[in-house]
Amino acid sequence: MSHTLSSCGGGPMIVGGGLPGEVADAVRDVPSGRSTPQRAAVLRVLAACPDFVSAQELHARLAADGVSIGLTTVYRSVQALERAGLLDVVRDDAEGRLYRRRPAAGHRHYLICRDCGRSQSVDADVVEEWAERVGECTGFSAVEHILELTGVCARCRVGS
Repeated sequence: MSHTLSSCGGGPMIVGGGLPGEVADAVRDVPSGRSTPQRAAVLRVLAACPDFVSAQELHARLAADGVSIGLTTVYRSVQALERAGLLDVVRDDAEGRLYRRRPAAGHRHYLICRDCGRSQSVDADVVEEWAERVGECTGFSAVEHILELTGVCARCRVGS
């Protein structure tokens, strides 16, 4: 069975049936080792979204397009995909955690517009180096960090 979904970019996408190679490979890389149609649908919607979206928004998009999936399943799916390193996550005061398909391996930092939610990946090598040095100086290993940058993008600034 397949479903037509409205992608974040406006064009339709098909969920179900065979998975494109990249999505199928990504879903198989999830630590549980389970490749479910629901998880694939969540990942496919995220892959089509240029900006971060909430689990509630993902659920609404899937449900509106006829994909049978509960909100709890959406949350479990994004948690598994995050643990597998397939998603970037940021926090939003209004919506909690927001998710975006990670375009490539590695840790990323984003500058996010407070008005429209548009996101821009930023080069933050200096932050990565600093976090590593802090760990070395304090005797910590496997140091992780969260850096959130927000502002008002040029489009929103012009519109205000």
